[in-house]
Amino acid sequence: MNHNPYPFSRRRLLAGAAAASAVTVTGVAVAPTAATATPVRATAPLVTRDRVATAALRAPDGTAAAAAFKADFHARLSAWLAFWSANSPRAWSAPVHVVGRVAPAGDALTLHAIRYRRDDELRAGFVAGRRDRGHTATVASLHHHFPSVRVLPDGAVRVGDGPAGFTGAPGQVAFAVAACRELWGDGDATAARWAEHAGRALARAGQPADAASHAGWAAFTRISLRRGLGTESYE
Repeated sequence: MNHNPYPFSRRRLLAGAAAASAVTVTGVAVAPTAATATPVRATAPLVTRDRVATAALRAPDGTAAAAAFKADFHARLSAWLAFWSANSPRAWSAPVHVVGRVAPAGDALTLHAIRYRRDDELRAGFVAGRRDRGHTATVASLHHHFPSVRVLPDGAVRVGDGPAGFTGAPGQVAFAVAACRELWGDGDATAARWAEHAGRALARAGQPADAASHAGWAAFTRISLRRGLGTESYE
């Protein structure tokens, strides 16, 4: 089965990711002193960016918003947006705006909206205050790429830097239950037996796996993104 039937050609510009430069410090060896006994770790400088991949970064009030990012976090955001775009309907252009705020430390983003163009009109594929299937699908895409994903009371989603994977965090379990209910029609999904319910969705998609495993979690979040955005029904 081809699990991603949609061509990537219109989105290849999203494949780029920022690279962090390495800094090496050398010096003359001296006898340890109180000042030199504790090693000092160099902190990588933040990088200032006004885009995530090819999408312009906008503040929630609509203004352009260059922000300081940790280089690795910006690279993960670019990879995530490419993933979201590659699994969106063919009629949608690559995202043109990412609306959100970056944390002062450069390692977290609060996402408010993703906008694309269709028929020369600017439209939203995700909006914080619109709790629809697209919202759940976008949360799935974020769980696919980040270990920390939290839906705020207003519907905005805060993501933190780090390698993706299932950790058993309450936010991951809450998402899995919501996805099973809202996207897969499994109204009996519960936190206590979420992996069983998610496993049903995986089997339905022809990808049987333990949803609590690294591969199973990646597959579950991927198929939930596609089902939520309407690019796969898995019927």
